Amino acid sequence: MADKDYTVRAVRCDHRASDEEIYRQIRRITDPLHRSWAQLERARTVVIKFNLMGVKPPYFEGRLRELVDESVARAVLRLLRERTNARLIATDTCVYNNDYRTPPDFNYRHVLDEFGVEYDDSNMPPFATYEVPGGGCMFSRYILSGVFRQADAFVSVAKMKNHLFQGVTLTTKNLFGLPPMKPPEGRTRSYYHHLIRLSYVLPDLAMITRPCLNIIEALVGQQGREWGGRGRVCDALIAGDHCIATDACGAYLMGHDPTSDWPTPPFRRDRNHLLIAAQRGFGTVDLRQIDFDSEVEPPLNEFDADEIDPPQTVERWRWTACEQGLFYQEHRERLVSAYANQFIYLQDGQVVWHGEDPTHLESRRVLSGERKDSALWLKLVDPEEKEGEHFEVYQECMRLPGWTLVGGRP
Repeated sequence: MADKDYTVRAVRCDHRASDEEIYRQIRRITDPLHRSWAQLERARTVVIKFNLMGVKPPYFEGRLRELVDESVARAVLRLLRERTNARLIATDTCVYNNDYRTPPDFNYRHVLDEFGVEYDDSNMPPFATYEVPGGGCMFSRYILSGVFRQADAFVSVAKMKNHLFQGVTLTTKNLFGLPPMKPPEGRTRSYYHHLIRLSYVLPDLAMITRPCLNIIEALVGQQGREWGGRGRVCDALIAGDHCIATDACGAYLMGHDPTSDWPTPPFRRDRNHLLIAAQRGFGTVDLRQIDFDSEVEPPLNEFDADEIDPPQTVERWRWTACEQGLFYQEHRERLVSAYANQFIYLQDGQVVWHGEDPTHLESRRVLSGERKDSALWLKLVDPEEKEGEHFEVYQECMRLPGWTLVGGRP
């Protein structure tokens, strides 16, 4: 096992366990992660992203249902305080205010204060531009908080949940809370959280931040969707030294095949972001390549992503989103001439909206008008194309198996 590049551990931990027992189990599953601790213990600054931001989050069986339970967050911070002298900074973004600023009394501030952890609002400057190693999957570079310039190590702590778009939301999907959302520096949530794009954006964010310690809280989980799903008792905790390998094991314990792809459930709407990362050489979804030791067996409970739209409709959205991306590439010069430095929504080769800030627009379902089965594609018309979008992704997706289109299109 020692010669494997990735290490993941999973243990049984009763969802009714005491804080002390949860801490003991977190310590037990992280002790074998020698690569993680080698980086953490020499770090001067450690940045942490908890899947914990919310307003009145719901509980299930005495634990937070949609977010990392506070007992697990405390256990992680206690462990970091015991094993490193580093400055600890938690970073997050808040989508619950019109100005996107995290309020000073946000819901888990008291947990951070208990351990003297600073907070960085990733929606607020200073920002920095980060190149994706190897050129990126969806974009070549991203604007993120400047806090990552200071970070010597990064930790991702996530909840076990299904996700409507991504199938599963674990330590890699947790990173979607990092990009600022307010233009001009940021991108409105629907820019990255978009058919086709998101499955490629998540590996990019993972390659930039490279979390060295990844923890999945599965005392209870959530089935169906990321918000408003059904609680599931799982009685487990999972930790690993690479986010993709950790999430592959987490998906497996949920009862999913981490090597599968759209349109195989739970990847009903978008591609499997874990598989994309592995195909680009970042991590693995092959459990045989992971030093994986688990005290629990799959499935931990019933999991699957909800099907909220007919597969044929999703297929048309995916195909027409790809068409619009390629249309923009082909007609970029004309569009730059007319809409330089604005955001545009393209639908069926037409600009149906343009402006400087799409943040507070109505949903794409409303904006699509009478053409409900034709995707809207959002793009910043930058004459320099500084973000470096990889338009070949749209061609790649159109060549995937699984299409049932007649005549090559919906």
